[in-house]
Amino acid sequence: MIEETIANLGAAIFGIAGVLLALVVWHFRKRRGIVGLIPIPLTALGIAALSLWYGHRPIPAPTQEQLFPGVEYVREIRSSPRPLVINVVRVNLTLPGVGFLVTPGTQGEELLAHTVSEFVSEQGVQIAINGGFFEPWWDNGPFDYYPHYHDPVHPIAGTYASRGTVYWQDALTDDVLYISPYNRMSFGAPQGEIYDAITGYQMLLFHGENIVEAIGLYDVEPQPRSAVGMDESGQTLIMMVVDGRQPNYSEGVTLGEMAELMRDFGAYHALNLDGGGSSTLVVEGADGQPRVLNSPIHSRIPGNERPVATHLGVVVRSASGN
Repeated sequence: MIEETIANLGAAIFGIAGVLLALVVWHFRKRRGIVGLIPIPLTALGIAALSLWYGHRPIPAPTQEQLFPGVEYVREIRSSPRPLVINVVRVNLTLPGVGFLVTPGTQGEELLAHTVSEFVSEQGVQIAINGGFFEPWWDNGPFDYYPHYHDPVHPIAGTYASRGTVYWQDALTDDVLYISPYNRMSFGAPQGEIYDAITGYQMLLFHGENIVEAIGLYDVEPQPRSAVGMDESGQTLIMMVVDGRQPNYSEGVTLGEMAELMRDFGAYHALNLDGGGSSTLVVEGADGQPRVLNSPIHSRIPGNERPVATHLGVVVRSASGN
């Protein structure tokens, strides 16, 4: 663990140095005359440093650890069909004190964007993953993106509810995860009154079968992906994020491959969530601060979290002492 931390820190310092050098070069290149010609060699050096860091980051070690009682984290590293870093959290839903929290909202009002780490800190949950698609949204690089922290956003489709308050509902999709007050999970239709609900994009598994339908190019391209599912007994929650868009580190999976990975890790039903730069999996660390388990890729910057509209959180009261 110490060696991995040192390697990651060294790579990060090297990458930051490359970014700073590139910014300095850009500043001088904006000036006219001979001064603008001086930094040309620095341009190549800055780009080379940044490229080397971006494409040759240290791969994290595989791990399996108990985060809280009844909560297991697994990081698996694969080289086929391409470099992959797979992050999985399994939660035993039968333990006392376990509960859920979907991002709270009020019908008719927009939500305020938060990163998953901010959601963990502000809402007091111990585990969280990003939710479904939302708008407005754009990402044209680190200086031109939306939303930022607390910018207004809203879901695109489906049903969203938080502890009995349904604040978004339409008939555009039934790719919805419903959770009862007693932690009973169902997909497509609620069991009784709607309590917690969060919408994704396409069911991945239904009764253990891969039911993915590739609709567009994004579905068949390797991308960062997030998904949530449950095992056949309905007693285990499975949350997964596969990192992507990070050459030689983790290059992502197709939608069909994500379904197979969820099945590999025990899912019987599984729902795909928002992916790409939104894919983030966070837990409360031993120090009480958010610990990001994966490598988010907002604005193509490894480790950079995106503010998103909705989140699925898990409360483990017995672990946090509440």
